[in-house]
Amino acid sequence: MANVVLVVDMLRGFLEPGHNLYCGDASREIVPNVRSLLQRERGAGSTILFICDNHEPDDLEFRMFPVHCVKGTAETQVIPELQEFVAGDNLISKNRYSGFFNTELEERLRELSPEAVIVCGVCTDICVLHTAADARNRDYTVEVPTDCVASFDPDAHRWALGHLEKVLGARLVTVAPA
Repeated sequence: MANVVLVVDMLRGFLEPGHNLYCGDASREIVPNVRSLLQRERGAGSTILFICDNHEPDDLEFRMFPVHCVKGTAETQVIPELQEFVAGDNLISKNRYSGFFNTELEERLRELSPEAVIVCGVCTDICVLHTAADARNRDYTVEVPTDCVASFDPDAHRWALGHLEKVLGARLVTVAPA
């Protein structure tokens, strides 16, 4: 039984300077680790799913956050550094924090029956956290590689990692050698 890797919001709108919700230069540091994770997991036969913010222009989320990742814009595209892992059927569009909300993710995971769900990407304290929480609520074993997640808020990032481990029971791991 192989794993499923959920790559959350590794999109141009979050990881390229100049966009409204750019997560900051520190977030770029996880890109090589995410690449390593995806190479390793692809080699092990795991399924890679990109969970991608994709909003209508008038999405209610924009009352909380600046306009970002609007359907049809370049912001919704997976960053160039990870494009080699994109296949026609492994992009799942979402319009809320959790990759499970109004998407086919739950059905895909049920079909795949993974040994573990590995969650990486941005933002640790928002979409990564809510997606991982919903996976745990569906009784999946969840792993979060701490060197493959980032957020624009370092304090919230650290809090989310603690919450993932101590409250949700996610296993925190690393990809890069120590």
